[in-house]
Amino acid sequence: MKSKLNITEFRNRLKENTKIGRAELQLSLGIFSIFCLSSKSFYGTFDDSSFRLTENYNFTSGLYLLKGKYQNINNKVKLNYTIEPMSKIGMIWLKYFPFVAIIGFNSFFFFNFKNAPNDIYIVFNLFFAFIIFHSRWNIKRKKKNLEQKFIEIFEIENIDK
Repeated sequence: MKSKLNITEFRNRLKENTKIGRAELQLSLGIFSIFCLSSKSFYGTFDDSSFRLTENYNFTSGLYLLKGKYQNINNKVKLNYTIEPMSKIGMIWLKYFPFVAIIGFNSFFFFNFKNAPNDIYIVFNLFFAFIIFHSRWNIKRKKKNLEQKFIEIFEIENIDK
């Protein structure tokens, strides 16, 4: 990939749009973060040839880490980056916990309330089906939003074009 920016503009945009800190250790203060809102789009670290960024959320921590290297070639910035899950265990938890919960709740209702009406099963199963679809959709959306924001701010274009 390459950026339309020169190396100085690229580094200036990194400075302007990044709150400095270790992206892996970004902690959210939840409701208390309203008192220390940040206008910066990214949270992470960078140096003269590499960067490690995540989205700068006020209420939650980022799910993905955007890391890469950049270099100056013919007064244009050439970069290679990847988007990885912040925590592989956390990502597995987000993807598969709703399945564990649906089995657990159905087992709980089946063994403890043998004469329970079917409406209870239907309501809980529909709720967990919604949670499963929403969690999968939200994970994909956050990854896509991180990449789109990065591409937009740093004016990234594909080399093949």
